[in-house]
Order: sequence, then C-alpha cells, then structure tokens
Amino acid sequence: MKDLVGKFLSEDDKTTIEKKVRETEKRTAGEIVVMVVSSSHHYPLANILGGMLFGVVAGVSAALVTGLDTMWHFLGFFVLAFVLSNEVIKKSFFLKRLFVSGSDMGEEVEEAAIGSFYKKGIYNTRNHTGILIYISLFEHRVWVLGDKGVNAKVDKSVWQEITAMITAGIKEKRQVSVICQAVERCGGILEKYFPAEPDDSNELGDSVIIGH
Repeated sequence: MKDLVGKFLSEDDKTTIEKKVRETEKRTAGEIVVMVVSSSHHYPLANILGGMLFGVVAGVSAALVTGLDTMWHFLGFFVLAFVLSNEVIKKSFFLKRLFVSGSDMGEEVEEAAIGSFYKKGIYNTRNHTGILIYISLFEHRVWVLGDKGVNAKVDKSVWQEITAMITAGIKEKRQVSVICQAVERCGGILEKYFPAEPDDSNELGDSVIIGH
C-alpha cells in the first residue's frame, strides 16, 4: 500500500495543489492544509482474520485432495496457508479491505484526522483559523476539520458538503481538480469571515502533506 499516494498524486499534481493553496491564502488570514495518506491505520486484525479464513480453506481442501485427514496434516496446511496469506494481505489493498468493516475504517480515519490536526499544528494558528483537508486512500474516506475560530462561524454541514464533493470527485478520477476546488471553497469561507490583514504571515506550509 506504500505506492497509493504516488499513484493518486504525481509530483506535478502536488505542485498544482500547493500553488492553489498559496494563491487562495493570499485572500485570507486563515490557513488551509491538504494531507493525503495511504492509510489511517494498519488494521492488523484484518491480516489475522484473512489468514485464518484462507488457512481453514487451504487445510480442508488439502485434506480432501490428499486424503490425509488427520488433525496434524490439517494443522500443517492451515499454518502454512495462514502465514503466507497473512503476508499477502498485509501488502494487498484489495484483500485487506475485504476484512475491515466500514465502521472501523470510519473511526480510524476520524481519529487519524483529528490527531494530524494537532500534530501538524493546525490548531495553533494566531486566530484559530486553520482548516485541514484530510484524505485517506485505503479507506476511501475524506475528513475536513476547521479550527474553533472557523467553526464558530460555519455550520458543520459545510464540512460535510465539502467532504462529499471531494469524495465524488475522487471517484470520477479528477482528484487534483476537486482538491483545488475544495481549497477554493475553504478559501471563500475564510475570506468571508477572516479576510487578509496587513500583518498576515504564512503560519503553515502550503505543500501537500504526505503520510503512509
């Protein structure tokens, strides 16, 4: 799953988004951060569940084919298949998703987005006007977070609207344009309530933050 971000955004794509963030922030005292991660969690339980399933199937199938139906033969095939499939699932985007529930993915993305909001200092701008656009590729989830200064002015339904817009755009394979569109939308919100001031400084970087 390490190559998910590289397949999702090229270096030119990142530059395009960075330029959009920089241009948008010139109109406002707020800060916009775009973060894209391969996955919000490792989901080790999915590896175990998948390994056990394939192990049981392999053990039963092997016993039926070979006629070696003792418990020891079954366990031997089970362990071998478990170990091999566990390693395969760790590296497979498609297979791992089969063993992770939607609710688990939603919880992990929310937790990771909130954690990133604080780890990256987005909560610590001068007027608490930071916005995080967090995209987690494995889970197919987007989370948009505004700091308390922005949330005092904007209803949470706005973030849900932007999240839905980004999600739809990604499904249509136009991730760069829809991310830029989301940045522009966030910029419009910030410009309305927190217009640029003479002593503004760029408190957070404009580059796309990449995570794994």
